[in-house]
Amino acid sequence: MSDKNKKPQKLKARLPRGFVDREAADIRAANQMMETIREVYERYGFDPIETPLFEYTDALGKFLPDSDRPNEGVFSLQDDDEQWMSLRYDLTAPMARHVAENFQEIQLPFRTYRAGYVFRNEKPGPGRFRQFMQFDADTVGAPGVQADAEMCMMMADTLEALGIKRGDYVIRVNNRKVLDGVMEAIGLGGEENAGRRLNVLRAIDKLDKFGIEGVRLLLGEGRKDESGDFTKGAGLEQRYIDFIASLFLKPNDGASTRQKQTAEAIRQDMMLPFQGLLGGQRQNETYLNGVDELLSLGSLVTAAGYGPDRILIDMSVVRGLEYYTGMVYEAELTFDVTNEKGEKVVFGSVGGGGRYDGLVSRFMGQPVPATGFSIGVSRLMTALKNLGKLGQDEVPGPVLVTVMDGDVESMGRYQRFTQALRAEGIRAEMYQGNWKKFGNQLKYADRRSAPIAIIQGGDERAQGVVQIKDLIEGKRLSGEITDNAEWREARVAQEVVAEADLVAKVKEILAAQAEDRRRAKGI
Repeated sequence: MSDKNKKPQKLKARLPRGFVDREAADIRAANQMMETIREVYERYGFDPIETPLFEYTDALGKFLPDSDRPNEGVFSLQDDDEQWMSLRYDLTAPMARHVAENFQEIQLPFRTYRAGYVFRNEKPGPGRFRQFMQFDADTVGAPGVQADAEMCMMMADTLEALGIKRGDYVIRVNNRKVLDGVMEAIGLGGEENAGRRLNVLRAIDKLDKFGIEGVRLLLGEGRKDESGDFTKGAGLEQRYIDFIASLFLKPNDGASTRQKQTAEAIRQDMMLPFQGLLGGQRQNETYLNGVDELLSLGSLVTAAGYGPDRILIDMSVVRGLEYYTGMVYEAELTFDVTNEKGEKVVFGSVGGGGRYDGLVSRFMGQPVPATGFSIGVSRLMTALKNLGKLGQDEVPGPVLVTVMDGDVESMGRYQRFTQALRAEGIRAEMYQGNWKKFGNQLKYADRRSAPIAIIQGGDERAQGVVQIKDLIEGKRLSGEITDNAEWREARVAQEVVAEADLVAKVKEILAAQAEDRRRAKGI
């Protein structure tokens, strides 16, 4: 067969791995949620900014180009001037670049929020995507613990504004100085121990997943999982494992006990391991500074009415191992959900952040303190849907103005009806398909969940009237009325009104439908 006679190859429609299409219900749910978050941030005096999806790769900080193609963790391309650019990995590094570039014009402290997509060039998996949305808030230029305390309070207020009640969430707070001080105390300070230090911190971070005994194994020789796979441990001496466990690996009732302790009792609890298990080794300044900052934050939030049932000092929190320099905090949902295996599990983290005093500074050559947090929009949406706080309200489809005649004059009338409805804030559309098959128009209205259909044929046009078909009432009645004569006699779901009364009647029917929906939900 000649090339001329070959059929062109049909292009296969396929979605790139790690990416998802979003449909109307999810988009509306996300918009609803983000508007609530935005209202809380604005109430705290934060202003929005927007940065581009692309940044120069070296501005992203953690992912500096170290090969011919710098694509480790990020999606990169080369500009026409041979500079590498990458899709942003998070929203914080672009904000830091923005602050540094506009440092002379912005007002410090700079309080800002941003929402947008970020991209990870990583292997996708269940619940792990290459594109997802974050919602961040940051304060730049405020070195005091009070800025960190305010972030934690704002996180708590945001969750409650979204309908998550107290007892179903907690903001857990730790300090990197505490963690760094402990690493120094067990001989893992300095650059030469960076690898082992990360192994220890990553082991502590597995507390929720593996429990206290599992973390102890990871701190020591290693841990074998149920499948028999072995994970090599950090190789710490037993006394150091005991020391770390006494500080960071508390059973669940430990958090409850700590909620009831005074600041002085908490201080003693955090100091005792140094005095005992390390043979009286002198506490280092890094650790002491971290403890003091944690207790100061606890005092500030308590004075503002945020008790440990909402904001809790928890030394097991480990975040941003190469990123944060002071406070770290995590928003955790504490209610149970059923996972894909049918098991009851705690929902867990929906966001977090901390103090990152080095990020803006690397552009400036001078200290620039900063603190902030990020909400994982998709994960929080899932949580709110589990609680029935989001995506429960179906958005009615548009009122459908049907087409009975295709001449220019008739089409003009149909379009006029449509525009009159839109002008009053009513969702409406004129049918744009093959108007000659009227049954298809009503099928279309049904698929679109249209609440009302507007009908005007030649007879109605001559009388200056329209038929208004209540499709919601019609569906209900169609299940109650089985006799055709009874249906024609009732005709409750269809009315004839003057053209001038069209908008008012549509409003009346829509209001009645809305009231029915509210009653059905018991509101």
